[in-house]
Amino acid sequence: MPFPVLPAPLSRALIERSYLEPTSVQSAVLEAEADDRDLLVSAQTGSGKTVAFGLAVSTSLLGQNDRAEPAPTPLVLVIAPTRELAMQVRAELEWLYGQTGARVISCVGGMDIRREAAALIQGGHIVVGTPGRLRDHMERGRLDVSALRAVVLDEADEMLNLGFREDLEFMLDLMPAEKRTLLFSATIPREIASLARRFQKNALRIDTVNHAAPHVDIDYRAIRLAPNEVEHGVVNLLRFFDVPTALVFCSTREAVKRLHASLVERGFSAVSLSGEMSQSDRTHALQALRDGRARVCVATDVAARGLDLPGLDLVVHADLPNDKETLLHRSGRTGRAGRKGVCAILVPYNRRRKAEMLISGAGVDVAWGGPPTAEEIRHKDRERFLADPIFTEENTEEDLDLATALLVQHTPETVASALIRLYRSRMPEPEEVIANAPENFRNEGRRERGRSDFEPSSPRDSQRAEGPMVWFRMNIGRTKNADPRWLLPMICRLGHVTKREIGAIRIFDADTKFEIMQSVAAKFAAAIAKPNDEDIKITSADGSSPDRKPSFKKEGDFGKNKDYKKDKGFKKPWKESAPRVENAPAPEKSFAPEAKKPFERKPWQKDAAQAAPYPSKKADGDRKPWQKDRPKTAESDAPKRDFEPKPWQKSAPSGAAPSAPKGDFERKPWQKDRPPGAPKPPFSKKPKSGKPKRPKSKYRIFLGIGVLNADSEH
Repeated sequence: MPFPVLPAPLSRALIERSYLEPTSVQSAVLEAEADDRDLLVSAQTGSGKTVAFGLAVSTSLLGQNDRAEPAPTPLVLVIAPTRELAMQVRAELEWLYGQTGARVISCVGGMDIRREAAALIQGGHIVVGTPGRLRDHMERGRLDVSALRAVVLDEADEMLNLGFREDLEFMLDLMPAEKRTLLFSATIPREIASLARRFQKNALRIDTVNHAAPHVDIDYRAIRLAPNEVEHGVVNLLRFFDVPTALVFCSTREAVKRLHASLVERGFSAVSLSGEMSQSDRTHALQALRDGRARVCVATDVAARGLDLPGLDLVVHADLPNDKETLLHRSGRTGRAGRKGVCAILVPYNRRRKAEMLISGAGVDVAWGGPPTAEEIRHKDRERFLADPIFTEENTEEDLDLATALLVQHTPETVASALIRLYRSRMPEPEEVIANAPENFRNEGRRERGRSDFEPSSPRDSQRAEGPMVWFRMNIGRTKNADPRWLLPMICRLGHVTKREIGAIRIFDADTKFEIMQSVAAKFAAAIAKPNDEDIKITSADGSSPDRKPSFKKEGDFGKNKDYKKDKGFKKPWKESAPRVENAPAPEKSFAPEAKKPFERKPWQKDAAQAAPYPSKKADGDRKPWQKDRPKTAESDAPKRDFEPKPWQKSAPSGAAPSAPKGDFERKPWQKDRPPGAPKPPFSKKPKSGKPKRPKSKYRIFLGIGVLNADSEH
């Protein structure tokens, strides 16, 4: 069905862009019942929503004219969640309204705000921008919305998810009430419906999403691989499909940096796209993809909404998305406008449960398989080389002359071999990956208990590691804090096995030994032969059990490994008892008192013959151990005198006369000498001077009243 009657400039622009028939959403917005009404549209990604709302606002912008009249203030405002989508919308509207004379202005974060302010002052018909930058211009008075006739909210659900609800409500409250509000979203959740009820009047609901078969033009493939081979899986997928443009999604910015650097090092022409990049760098990256200078784009979810790249035939989910909506929007970058595309979801062994839940919630049909192997990629390269258009193009005279000169100097085989080497030199080498991935792996999400001998703890665990086992040794032990809780995932990651294929784990001081099922031992040995970045060395233990007693023995462990103790001559620390006889009579007990055993010398006691007898108690007055020896004399037993000089007193010389009794008066050191027995002179007072004594005066001062009275004797 062709497009309905449109203004001549718009019809010519659509024909130039090869838009011969409208899509379902474009036809719906051009119906007669949608004229001059608010629209609430949910359409599948890649269905031409940008052109749809561009045509829907044509009547508000042009009216019945073919040319746009000068507009000092904007007539149409388009709000997009991301800078890339806003720039893409601007580019779409520029070619659609290029022949009408309408001017399109963009206002996005990361660009020169002064240049945007100058463009707004000059005037424009359509303004496209992100919520944050548009609100900034409105608060500063640079963006006048008083004359708006229509406002378009593109990817409204994503704007609410990014936290722009407050900005949207602020801007919508300042706009005229008689404007048209067109709300486009991939889904209509509760928040979008609430926003529509508040700011739309008599809105027409348009739903063109086929919920039974979403993304019918996309071939979904789930790739099982080991967690440490995700990067190799991305490389082999890019080499196997060899499409002009591919998009690889990662969950974090650091993952984008790491994968982009790895692809560039291998020889891929790749660019990166993430939120931390400046707007100019992001624009240059997208332009490199559109120009063909780059063939791979490694991006975060910032590129999952609205991004339209020509020739994008492959989308790779290097990291699983967080929800089904993100899965659908990521995958929707390919298979657009009737083109076919491939979506590859990399599923590590330990994330399969989450991947199945995402795929089931999205309602898509997925083909499970392993990553392309190096042999399959080389076979695909051979087919592409033989079918290359270079062999079917018409030869010029210059080409024939050069070919003749080559055949004169070299044989045809040499020339063909050189051409093959030149063809292969332009392509990165494929990676070796494990092809036989387990089919029935389920990650139960259980945490293993920290113990040295791994033993089943539940009926489900008892199904693990049944059958013959093979022992391997790892160069990590107790000295490096080895623990089964982190050893088990590492063994699975390095050896490409599952938890159910690992048996006992026994930790020693310098190394660790563990069991692997014999059915997967060959695959495990081939995987551990590759070097790893973790400096882990795993070798075979010759298929025998450990030759040392396990560490961290627990109660009950001695009765479980009987064969091990028998082979290695293990001795029990206790004395074995006699074998038990069934129904044997109980031994008779004797109640006679036991004879007292003779005294036995303990190992730490000396022999009785060598040990000296204990000395008897000392008599009263004997010397104590801390006293010095002194000769015992008769004087020492004499009674003490009444007065004995202390050690600090000087002893009086023998024969000295007794001291005279003290007199009534003793001279002090500061008194002069006077004859003994002289009476003490009386103290004399200081003589009075002849000057008459001055009479005293009495003064009374009353400060509160301010009266001073003086009473004097004079």
